[in-house]
Amino acid sequence: MPGSQAGLAAKIARHGADEDKRGRIFNALLRKRGLEPVAGPADTDYTMQLEAAGIGLTHARLRREEELTEADIVTYLAHSRVTEQRASEQIRALLRHAGDRPDIGRAVRVISADEDNHLAYCHEELLRLATARHGEVIRATLRATALAEIAIYRDVSLAVMAHLGRILGWPRPKAVVLAAGIRGAYAYERAGGWRRMVSLRRPARRNALGGPVPAQAGYA
Repeated sequence: MPGSQAGLAAKIARHGADEDKRGRIFNALLRKRGLEPVAGPADTDYTMQLEAAGIGLTHARLRREEELTEADIVTYLAHSRVTEQRASEQIRALLRHAGDRPDIGRAVRVISADEDNHLAYCHEELLRLATARHGEVIRATLRATALAEIAIYRDVSLAVMAHLGRILGWPRPKAVVLAAGIRGAYAYERAGGWRRMVSLRRPARRNALGGPVPAQAGYA
């Protein structure tokens, strides 16, 4: 971390620890069903599709063990602000529909709490940086990130549905309707829905990623 942002180091490490925990949760859920994880098709890899589009910090940049700049921090937080918005919305929908299920409810609730914390942290840190003369760059980066994300989310969603349809043998009319729904959602987001991903507000949860990582035994 750059010296001016040294206070963020522990929060970024906490964010990473939460993402690692997510992997353990998914692996545990697979093991409970006697399944092994496998590599997904490249066209469904949301993270790498974003990276290929120039969104966020690349894995190669992060692995160079070189000090990040304040501009890098803005890029990282803007990317996280947009993608955590998407993740928070999706897990809240899953929470509504599956939060009480005995097989996955505990895992869904843990992940939902993490997503809320991550989104609050992004809001808080970007607002802090905006007051430190980064406001214009933050606005521009958020806008570019959101517009790229909604297109990639559309493409990944279409790819996921196409693979599922082939595996499950969906009839063509069903596949066509689902694809139309995905494209319709993109049209809404392109027309203005993307703006929800770039607004910044003081979060109700302050210092959401401060302090030690809480224990989450038995989450799956």
